Amino acid sequence: MMEKRPLVWLSAAHTNTTVRRALGSRWNLIDFNPENPVPIQLSPPDGSKVGVLDLTRIPPDDLPWLDQWLEALSLSYWVGIVPHRPITGTRTAQLITRYCSDFHTLPVNHERLDTVLGHLWGMATIREPAVGLPRDDYQSLVLEGTSLAIRQVRGLLRRFSVTPEPVLITGESGTGKDAAAHFIHEHSTRASGPLVTVNCAALPDSLTQSELFGYEKGAFTHALSAHPGRLELANGGSLILSSIDELNLEQQSAILRFLQEGQIERIGGSEPIPIDSRIITTSSQPLTELVESGKFRSDVYYRLGGLEVKLPTLKDRREDIPALAEALLEASNRGGERKRLSETAIQRLVNHSWPGNFRELQNRLRQGLLLCDRELIEPADLGLEPVGPETDMPATSNLTLEEFRARADRQALSCSLALAHHNVSAAARILKISRVSFYRLMDKYNASPQSGHHRQGSHHKGDPP
Repeated sequence: MMEKRPLVWLSAAHTNTTVRRALGSRWNLIDFNPENPVPIQLSPPDGSKVGVLDLTRIPPDDLPWLDQWLEALSLSYWVGIVPHRPITGTRTAQLITRYCSDFHTLPVNHERLDTVLGHLWGMATIREPAVGLPRDDYQSLVLEGTSLAIRQVRGLLRRFSVTPEPVLITGESGTGKDAAAHFIHEHSTRASGPLVTVNCAALPDSLTQSELFGYEKGAFTHALSAHPGRLELANGGSLILSSIDELNLEQQSAILRFLQEGQIERIGGSEPIPIDSRIITTSSQPLTELVESGKFRSDVYYRLGGLEVKLPTLKDRREDIPALAEALLEASNRGGERKRLSETAIQRLVNHSWPGNFRELQNRLRQGLLLCDRELIEPADLGLEPVGPETDMPATSNLTLEEFRARADRQALSCSLALAHHNVSAAARILKISRVSFYRLMDKYNASPQSGHHRQGSHHKGDPP
């Protein structure tokens, strides 16, 4: 009898029992509950490739941790189950379009669902030998390129690697902060030691001390044996505090003694434990601004930010985009049908605003490989809108700085609205500005929420037509 294949089922409640029972004859269902923060250590069982995102009982807005769960589980494909067809612009629609390859509405035809899951499993299986690069190698590509910006970053990372001092890596989401942190560890004298990563964004207040410092047997109920914390596990190696800007003031206070004295105490213990680890932190927000606003402790910042490197956005290194795209495609083409980008697609990639940076580039290329049934991948396969007056790079150098900024603002409006399916709140979050500021920009440039393009009417003085 053939062994059942693992199927991850992500749901806030055990719903669709008829469907689950039908699938259970062919699949080994593994349940995860996203109603709580993502555990520090989370990974699906070995061999997991596909999953079901069950949204039939609990509205997505009531699950604040759902995006983090989906990203942490990191499956090849998801299939959504929803009570009714998602409405464009809603959070349900965003979750389905962002993470799922298919979705089913109630009542679910379990035979059709089983067929879809089997097809996606097969797709994930045949893609594995064709990938040619492990996940970490894909991430390391973000540091490749010949632009001045990325060459300067590589130089700083190499210089910082040989010192024992803490390093702070900043940059927008998707610029490769984790890859830069791994680069430092792998080029340091501690490369043979452990590398421990703490995802601060997924660190619950109630578990901060036990997860970071560990505990002794009997320290609290259910502490049946001693347990080393994440900081202790990094002894002799490197400790990455990822998304350090997500820690609240109380959590920052908890790690201050470790940063000051280089030692910890387990919960329930009385003896200090010295910790010798290289500290590398990453942040999507400038910590200096958080210190000024009172959201980050200055004494913690001064012990983390001695050496700082800021990663450039993808739009600040456009000359690297064709080579990065070709490298990603080359890695994915190994052992499979070879596909390449058309000249139009390459130009469209270069001209795109890239709010999601390198991670968005990865996702768009994966989409192109899956959707394109030809040798040449075109812009439509990548989910990029046709080049128009608002998305084209200027073809002339006779524009003033103010006019260049105006064109960039309008391009950001158009692209963010397209990515957010014309939902203004979601588009504002993509640009990391308030909804009020977003509406002001739309009013300034006569932009419409439906398209992001100009409305008919007069132009503001000083703005290029």
